Parts: sequence; structure tokens; C-alpha cells
Amino acid sequence: MSARPLPGLPPPRPIPLKERASILFLEKGRLDVLDGAFVLVDEAGVRTHIPIGGIACLMLEPGTRVSHAAVALAARAGTLLIWVGEAGVRLYAAGQPGGARSDRLLYQARLALDDEARLAVVRKMYALRFGEDPPARRSIDQLRGIEGVRVREMYRLLARQHGVKWDGRRYDPDEWTAADVVNRCLSAATAALYGITEAAVLAAGYAPAIGFLHSGKPQSFVYDIADIVKFETVVPEAFRVAAAVQEGKALDGRPVDDPVAEVRRRCRDAFRRSGILGRLIPLIEEVLAAGGLPVPDAPPEAMPPAFEVNEPIGDAGHRG
Repeated sequence: MSARPLPGLPPPRPIPLKERASILFLEKGRLDVLDGAFVLVDEAGVRTHIPIGGIACLMLEPGTRVSHAAVALAARAGTLLIWVGEAGVRLYAAGQPGGARSDRLLYQARLALDDEARLAVVRKMYALRFGEDPPARRSIDQLRGIEGVRVREMYRLLARQHGVKWDGRRYDPDEWTAADVVNRCLSAATAALYGITEAAVLAAGYAPAIGFLHSGKPQSFVYDIADIVKFETVVPEAFRVAAAVQEGKALDGRPVDDPVAEVRRRCRDAFRRSGILGRLIPLIEEVLAAGGLPVPDAPPEAMPPAFEVNEPIGDAGHRG
């Protein structure tokens, strides 16, 4: 029996990750496909159309329901769906865009299981994050401790630069509203970065759980990669918003009524300015290459990359 074709028009060719918009947060609505379009329908029946093929990641917050048709269309378009808690603080599940590749997974695992290669990868992450080589003859645990000290100092320095009153990075995911405004802003900012980083990790064919500096968590490798760029992208935006809230001032000419929403908007703009979606996959490859192990050839039956990078036939303002 031949396979039954999917109804409707054939899906468009997936847009490369580097050319997509970064992220959208959705809440309190039904995600569905109506008249061939990807829409969020609220309780009043109002439809908000979403250009699913041009977005790297959708973060689904509490109050969101998703139809089977919507999940199928997101998979065909190569858009990652992530089910998160309030403000994206806790990750519950993720839908894979395009599928991991066995050759990439085996390469990543081999690097993580080889002590010398893993240390070389961690040292590369340190050098990229801080702009200098790490101290010689240090173990991964020692580098993790050194990094922790430097990260805390970077937080304190940014807090002083933005005039933010802050007592440290403290929050309880189960008591989101109990955290102060600074930590809520920081959590919202890092959640946005982790979302698009996981989309890049999966799109490149790697496993989010196989980390090098971080380990033992479903997103260990996501944290490894995202932390390299965190302080140049999202953390300053979080402190800018928190400073405006603490001082009761407007930001960009408008009052900050919802700090979390403002942080998300500013992170979205920061992602666009920095071209982060075009940098993440090359960054992953650069970090892993530091391990010094050869990249295996994909077997003939291997799945292709989730997002092919094809030469466009038009100028930068056109698709195709």
C-alpha cells in the first residue's frame, strides 16, 4: 500500500536557521492550523497568525494547548517547540526540529568520554567566554570553580554599571513571584537565550544533554554554548530593564509596565543586532573542533542537516 500524501500544498523549503527570527513566547491560547496557516486562537476566538517557518523557536507557556496539526506543521517547517513554565523559567519538554544525526551524536559523545578531548573543549569554551586562555594544568572541576568566581564578578560589575541594587543571583523556580525584579529579568533573559541555543544544537544534529563543562542535566550542552555569549547579549538587557524599574524611569521613551515582557523584546532585538542565529552553529563546531578528534563521515543513509544552507538565487531581500 502506498503512503497517503499529506493534504494541502507541499511544505516550503526550510529557511536556514541564520535567516530566521529568533523566538516567540505564547500563552493562554490554542495553537492550531486554520486555513493552512499557523495560528494562536484565544478564548474570544481571535486569531493571531504566526509565520512558523521563519521562527527558530516557540516557547509555550502555561495556558497553551497545541493541536496535532500544529505540531506536525512545526516539525515540517523545522521550528522547535519548547514547553516551559511561567516566564520560561522551567523547561518541561521540547520537540526536535529535524532530528539528531547519529554521526554528530557519536562525535559529541566520543569527545565527552575522552578526558583529554573534553578538557580541550572546556578550555576553548573558557577562552571564547573570557577572551583569554585559562590557567594551565587545571582540571575541569578547577576550571568550573574559576569560571564561577569570574561570572559572579561579571554580574556585580554589570550591576554597578547600570546602577542596579542587587544581592546576587537567587530565585526559586517554584516561587517565581517571590524573586526580586532583577532576578526575574535575568531569568527571562537567559530563558530566551537557552531556547534559541537549544534550537541551534538540535538543528546541527547534536544532543542537548551531552555537555562538557555542565553535566547531568537535559540541557547541559545548551548551557555550555549559551554561556559563551550570555554576557554580550542578554544579561546587559536584563540589567537595563531592572534599572529602569528600580528607578521608576521610562525606557526608550515608554514606561516599563511588564519587566519580563520588556526583557524579551530587548533580547529579541539584541539577537537580531548581534546576528546570533548565524553564529551559534559555527560556534558549536568551533568549540567541538578544539577536542582534536576527527569528525566522522556521515553514512550514506544518514538524515541530512535540519537546515540546508543553499546559495540564494536573489539578493538579500528575497527568498529562493
